[in-house]
Amino acid sequence: MTEESIIGIRDLTKYYKGADEPAIDHISLGIFKDEIFGFLGPNGAGKTTTISILCGLFPPTKGKVTIDGLDIRLNHEKIKHIIGIVPQEVALYHTLTGLENLQFFGNMYGLKGKALKERIGEYLVRFGLEKFARKQVSTYSGGMKRRVNLIAGLLHKPRILFLDEPTVGIDVQSRNVILEFLHELQETGTTIIYTSHYMEEAEKLCNRVAIIDQGKIIAIGNPKELVALNPEFKNLETMFLHLTGKGLRD
Repeated sequence: MTEESIIGIRDLTKYYKGADEPAIDHISLGIFKDEIFGFLGPNGAGKTTTISILCGLFPPTKGKVTIDGLDIRLNHEKIKHIIGIVPQEVALYHTLTGLENLQFFGNMYGLKGKALKERIGEYLVRFGLEKFARKQVSTYSGGMKRRVNLIAGLLHKPRILFLDEPTVGIDVQSRNVILEFLHELQETGTTIIYTSHYMEEAEKLCNRVAIIDQGKIIAIGNPKELVALNPEFKNLETMFLHLTGKGLRD
């Protein structure tokens, strides 16, 4: 991991129309090249809003975001070729086959012909999906859909990958395959920004995490180092509950 910021976030604030309080409240931080950075927080804390702004899906109310030195508001076309996005909701066409979905998303990134075919084939094998490539996505298990969803965000080999809850609701085997692959991806020089509710997963996977609550960053750093700050913290989950409370969030 190189401690050189590839993503810069300065005074980032987002108000939704009609809201009295901001969804994101003056967030500032840098995300380093080649690191796996986790945004953790209760429901409604601002994780998905932050990811959506960093991806350029909608603008902030205030503040500035740079991706590899480029202002995201002024360089959207350049930036979209640098980043890959794997959304929380499975973004696939269920009446198409897995192969047809990947061909469609590959074409969206300007990939075609032999290069696209080989890349799709490589990922299908890596994720254990080659036997199911010509079956409709509607017949896939939740884990299979998540794996195809991930491949769709990877086809153009982005330098920065955004993952919003990539392992939610899937079987242990699919989760293990995805997490192993993310480590491999990091080793090739990809920066990964990731949200999750799974504290144990984040503790093992992330180089650094930011815990967000009510739109503000309340802790940031290496998970093990954060836990070590207080002898009462047994793990990241204990620390998370201490900082954000044990009350239910809708």
